Amino acid sequence: MNWKSATVQASRALNLVSDDTKQQVLMALADEAELQANDILVANAQDLAAMENANPMYDRLLLTKERLQQIAADIRNVALLPSPLSKVLSETTRSNGMTITKITVPFGVVGIIYEARPNVSFDVFSLCFKSGNACVLKGGTDAYHSNAAIVAVIKSVLKQFGIDEHTITLLPAGREAANELLNAVGTVDVIIPRGGRGLIDFVRNNARIPVIETGAGICHTYVEATANSTMAQQIVLNAKTRRVSVCNALDCLVIHEQRLLDLATICEPLASKNVQIYADEKAFVALSGKYPTSLLFEATYESFGTEFLDYKMAIKTVASTIEAITHINTYTSKHSECIVSEDDSEVELFQKSVDASCVYSNVSTAFTDGAQFGLGAEIGISTQKLHARGPMGLAELCSYKYIVKGNGQVRP
Repeated sequence: MNWKSATVQASRALNLVSDDTKQQVLMALADEAELQANDILVANAQDLAAMENANPMYDRLLLTKERLQQIAADIRNVALLPSPLSKVLSETTRSNGMTITKITVPFGVVGIIYEARPNVSFDVFSLCFKSGNACVLKGGTDAYHSNAAIVAVIKSVLKQFGIDEHTITLLPAGREAANELLNAVGTVDVIIPRGGRGLIDFVRNNARIPVIETGAGICHTYVEATANSTMAQQIVLNAKTRRVSVCNALDCLVIHEQRLLDLATICEPLASKNVQIYADEKAFVALSGKYPTSLLFEATYESFGTEFLDYKMAIKTVASTIEAITHINTYTSKHSECIVSEDDSEVELFQKSVDASCVYSNVSTAFTDGAQFGLGAEIGISTQKLHARGPMGLAELCSYKYIVKGNGQVRP
């Protein structure tokens, strides 16, 4: 039996698995992930050995015992969340006595294409399983050994509970398997890419099944004229340097020209992290002699609208919040944008006008994360507007159907 028919059968069988059983499976998986940590780390070390330490993707690829413990904690959180299935969205009774009930149901089979982030394998399975979906994984070549070890652990737990191991499928590395997944019409109900702009564009341009775009994050933080400089400094530092290789990391600091005298103070902690700054003309003058020369460069056209995924950041100077909004809406990937301001009217203007899935005021964009939003984990951050937007958890892995009941009604 090939993976396509086996996956469809597994997804249908999953409809009959109770939420109690799903909870038990996920709790057992969390335990097993910790018990098998050494085997997973050995496989991860094989992948890490083939990647340069200086590569910003290295941190995404890296697993540690501490990270596996956090992954296990996220799996337990997902296990304990209420089931998203069979929720009544609406219910009506027609004049002929027929009742129509709209309820949540799983998609069926969810395909994920992702880059060197092996934690995604655990996250995707736990969310898909809890929401009644089989999943097909196509991870990056860089993380193949890690993903294979993780999926082996998942399959062993499924076997313990007598659940079809084809509930999860890991496809081989390489472009051929990716193309097969993107063309799995009639098998895969939706495909979700998690990665950079190149991966997302490839999936959108080549898929013959529905796509939910997630991943690419060109994130801005606007320091408005009334901003608290200490707060701005802390938010910029956290958003830029907490983890530079993730999609919620800061790429461009937009600053009101009235706050240029504070720019050096705001950027000062970035120097200790060796953050390279690409500043426009006004910001470059404000930072000259106050920020390390070896880390300060004049911005070019390419500096804006770039997802750096590295210790690099652009700076744009504006004369008003309207100008800041125009700049952000021009270059945003519609992921996460922030304003730092003490003026409620400016905050309201920004939040109403910026076109992004998550719009922050006085909070680091690093919080765009399913677990931080109380979703247990995330399947990705949707940057589109159909079906799902922002962090996608259990609810976003559901569709709906209508249940119609009667007692012999026929249509005249």
